[in-house]
Amino acid sequence: MKIAFISDIHGHAVALDAVLADLEDKNVDKVYVLGDLCFRGPEPKRALELIRGLNTEVIKGNADEWVIRGVEKGEVPDQALELMNKERDWTVSKLDEADLTYLENLPTSIETNVGGVKIHAFHATPESLFDIILPEAEDDKIIDTFMTGQAADIYVYAHIHKPYVRYIGGRVIMNIGSVGLPFDGLAKASYGMIEVKDGTVSTTIHRVRTDIEKTIAMYQESDYPNAEMMCNIVKNGRIGK
Repeated sequence: MKIAFISDIHGHAVALDAVLADLEDKNVDKVYVLGDLCFRGPEPKRALELIRGLNTEVIKGNADEWVIRGVEKGEVPDQALELMNKERDWTVSKLDEADLTYLENLPTSIETNVGGVKIHAFHATPESLFDIILPEAEDDKIIDTFMTGQAADIYVYAHIHKPYVRYIGGRVIMNIGSVGLPFDGLAKASYGMIEVKDGTVSTTIHRVRTDIEKTIAMYQESDYPNAEMMCNIVKNGRIGK
């Protein structure tokens, strides 16, 4: 059984196309989506339509919450607040009321069992859409944040756009990275896969080449409020040059 987890599409439908094609090539049995579907990319509507077309379980991310109600003071640096709300307003202008209702009603976690392997998946942490747990976090921090509630064998999250796999106390913590906006310096879409076969379990991170130039052209040809910065992120796979 092959289970894929994708997240942080951020309106990058071109990258999502590439990832979905890769999942089909790998004969994945099930796909779960861990949020941040529309905001900050050039094709929010098409990205959302592709996700909804999967007919699978989808949960909410912080960027989905921002699309619904805007970015609030304290959630981003003060100097970024006005511009990010302009980006949010641009995104909302490309969606309709049914899209916003869909985003608002998304759940915030997934609990599933695959061949006796318990999996708990969420966007940022089990209790928050916004908290940040980085790859280098101390073991105790990860245990206290992820493992004190829902018992699981594998904990899967997204949000930080930096994929990794760690093992703590016989349990697995996997960050699946970002489809649309990788931040680890590798400008390729990222997703995670869990395979359960004949009593064995494997967890892997997959990177997929996407048409970066096409995405950059979409930003440049649109009226996106923050096109230059977003193009640099897409090109370099990180924030900043």
